[in-house]
Amino acid sequence: MEQYSNKATASLVLGIISLVCIWFGYSALVGVVCAIVGLVFGIQIRKASQEEGFTPSGMATAGLVLNIIGLSLCAVAFIACVACVGCISTAAYL
Repeated sequence: MEQYSNKATASLVLGIISLVCIWFGYSALVGVVCAIVGLVFGIQIRKASQEEGFTPSGMATAGLVLNIIGLSLCAVAFIACVACVGCISTAAYL
């Protein structure tokens, strides 16, 4: 049970980091990586809870939700940053 508690904590922390990284432009790419790793931890806890018959903690569920939200928002923010830089560089040549 201790390993699942550690993974739940890691999933929650990585979800929070991914949400913070949204606001720093190109560091949204770091947020995407953190969210993917946290999502893997959250999914591992879900599978283990089904196999071993225990209910996952609220921290594990919160981590899973934060990582899903963080992944989607970081991906959108990163794409928006790339598009803005592309538009600015295109406008510089006109």
